[in-house]
Amino acid sequence: MSFFKRLFSSEKKETLDKGLEKSKASFFSKLSKAVAGKSKVDDEVLDNLEEILVSSDVGVDTTLKIVERIESRVSKDKYLGTDELNSILREEIASLLSETNTGDALEFEVPAGTKPYVIMVVGVNGVGKTTTIGKLAYQFKKAGKNVVLGAGDTFRAAAIDQLQIWADRVGVPIVRQQMGSDPASVAFDTLQHAVAQNADVVIIDTAGRLHNKVGLMNELTKVKRVMQKVMEDAPHDVMLVLDGSTGQNAFEQAKQFTAATEVTSLAVTKLDGTAKGGVVIGISDQFQIPVRYIGVGEGIEDLQVFNKYEFVDSFFK
Repeated sequence: MSFFKRLFSSEKKETLDKGLEKSKASFFSKLSKAVAGKSKVDDEVLDNLEEILVSSDVGVDTTLKIVERIESRVSKDKYLGTDELNSILREEIASLLSETNTGDALEFEVPAGTKPYVIMVVGVNGVGKTTTIGKLAYQFKKAGKNVVLGAGDTFRAAAIDQLQIWADRVGVPIVRQQMGSDPASVAFDTLQHAVAQNADVVIIDTAGRLHNKVGLMNELTKVKRVMQKVMEDAPHDVMLVLDGSTGQNAFEQAKQFTAATEVTSLAVTKLDGTAKGGVVIGISDQFQIPVRYIGVGEGIEDLQVFNKYEFVDSFFK
């Protein structure tokens, strides 16, 4: 398909290829066993494929969707060979991702005409939320943007201190209060500071608690409402950070957070240390929320803008 014939940044692509190595190796090991001794795609191959996709954390509903699409192609071409299965899978998954991830951003950028652009980051503790904020701040600053961070996770002193470390490392200002302060108050102060400093991007951390969905919903709603006293259309992006290495648990977190607040984008972290890269495909499809960033390494440069073509190319290379 023509959309695979693209020029990718070689350094970025190498990092992505390496980051998805475990997922790719696991998937193709299972796929080669499933088609061993088979010359054409038949019901048995399709049943095996279904099992492989589910075990690769693509998710049941998305797996059924992919298999149905391949079944449709098999019914049109009765002699579809197993050697063609890889390219067909590649095409169908890229097509599926295209339905949600309509953009094709290659750089860290924010929409023109919105200043400051406000990103509210949500996610449970331990998924790499603060690290993602730090790496995001680094990338935006590298792109020439003035960035301000807001330490809105006031329930853990460690979260405030960790964000401070990232702010110092990247060289961007941070607005913080004492542990136990009202998160909405921190968000308000952050936006006021950002407007006064003519900042381009504001990234606000929030508490990663899921034990009480009603409490979380009320808290996030209050944070939004208070921000809107400074900037009526804030936040412009509510980004949910998910740990890709947790597989199906990431689906559950996505379910909980999308019920608690309106999530508009996803960042999937820790894909380099896992064979569960298929979770990116399933979550994007099931929740119809675009994946904006993926984490494919521990380095400060290893948070990448998600590009569906690059991702599929690396996964099926």
